Amino acid sequence: MTIFFKREMSFHLGTTIVLTLSVSFFVLLLGLFINYQFRKIIIYEDFYLPHQSPIYNLSISTHLVCNSSSPNSSSNRSMELNDVWHSMNDEELMWRASMVPQIEKYPFNRIPRVAFLFLTRGRLPLAPLWEMFFKGHEGLFSIYIHTSPDFNYEPPPSSVFYKRRIPSQVVQWGRSTMIDAERRLLANALLDISNERFILLSESCIPLFNFTTIYTYVTNSDQSFLGSFDDPRKIGRGRYNKRMYPNITLSDWRKGSQWFEVHRELAVKIVSDVTYYPIFKKHCVPPCYMDEHYLPTLVNKVCPGLTSNRSITWADWSGGGSHPMTFLKKDVTEKLLKSVGSELNCSYNGKMSSICFLFGRKFHPSTLQPLLRIAPKLLGFG
Repeated sequence: MTIFFKREMSFHLGTTIVLTLSVSFFVLLLGLFINYQFRKIIIYEDFYLPHQSPIYNLSISTHLVCNSSSPNSSSNRSMELNDVWHSMNDEELMWRASMVPQIEKYPFNRIPRVAFLFLTRGRLPLAPLWEMFFKGHEGLFSIYIHTSPDFNYEPPPSSVFYKRRIPSQVVQWGRSTMIDAERRLLANALLDISNERFILLSESCIPLFNFTTIYTYVTNSDQSFLGSFDDPRKIGRGRYNKRMYPNITLSDWRKGSQWFEVHRELAVKIVSDVTYYPIFKKHCVPPCYMDEHYLPTLVNKVCPGLTSNRSITWADWSGGGSHPMTFLKKDVTEKLLKSVGSELNCSYNGKMSSICFLFGRKFHPSTLQPLLRIAPKLLGFG
């Protein structure tokens, strides 16, 4: 009996040891598995939502605002003012901006915004006029500013332009860097899913109507407003480089104004282009100017039906030359602003319209005071 009892005890002891080791081994494996899965989640989040790129928080904040308050609430505006600065390079930025949701229905109350893209060298000398224009319409617009990289002036927190500068690079007129800046502005604005329409403007541009008129005009339009036409002259077809063939032929070649308005679908196509942009960058150099030919030709190649083939930004080219007339303080009168495009009719959503231009340029900084005096009565804001 003693021997039997000892054997039984030894058997139970061995079984207990084996069971304990098995459980310990299982716990160890489970811990390793959990740790592995956790590391995968962390790596995934770091890759797609890196902490050094807080601009993604802009879209998240916008969603929360749309669900919790009206578009004119002060809380909405305060959320919009944050996090347009980031550390992405252009390649990363274009890649992220090119992403398109595959589910059409938004999981939040999306209010379409108009993104105003200011391509400037420094300050906005006509900022007080734009402040007057935007006042009272918070939640329906967003602002992005591309300046010289060494420009570091920041307007006061009460300004709609406060912290709206995006990471910028040097821009040279007539060079590919001009298109780089335009694409950079579009890409930054595309990161906010609420932005539906995108308008490129310069520091010398002014609005010709109040905000409500312009917002309604562009958001209700079936097409974008980007000029694209075939110019048989030397300053048109004469700039075509045969080295662009066969990807871009002479029959593809188009010309148009630099200042555009595009909807989200076309904006995504612009920042996603990796086929035609390198060709233009290599072969369109002065006297070929990319800002006059790249986008018109791209639109003609990939989506000719998405644009109305006209610009909504007016300028006076009657003086000839490579630049339009610059208006000074003495030139700004009610008669001038009333005359802008007054004798023109254009197509809008398949019908003729007397409103063809929504913005005007080039207005010298000295025109600010007469514009502020005229705007409340003539332009309907302020």
